[in-house]
Amino acid sequence: METGWTFFSNHGHVLVCIAGDPDARLRDVADRVGITERAVQAIVNDLVDEGYLTRVRVGRRNRYEVHDDQPLRHPVEQGHRVGDVLRALEVGELATGGAR
Repeated sequence: METGWTFFSNHGHVLVCIAGDPDARLRDVADRVGITERAVQAIVNDLVDEGYLTRVRVGRRNRYEVHDDQPLRHPVEQGHRVGDVLRALEVGELATGGAR
């Protein structure tokens, strides 16, 4: 992967990774995004606190549910939802029309 700027923030990258694999370990998300596991934990907490994710305990692991009806946060994206981005990127069940 080239270094430099990207189109999405780390919050966006983490959300896309989790949408693609709701059972992913945060360590694996961190490796994929290229940030620390601690940074992923903080981002996931932000996303949970703001209603973009729900954390569900399954045995000893966590599973995450993405709330694709949540609005994007920046005024430039006003009127668009998280699901719009995930569908455009063909991520997870949203790409095939499955329920989340």
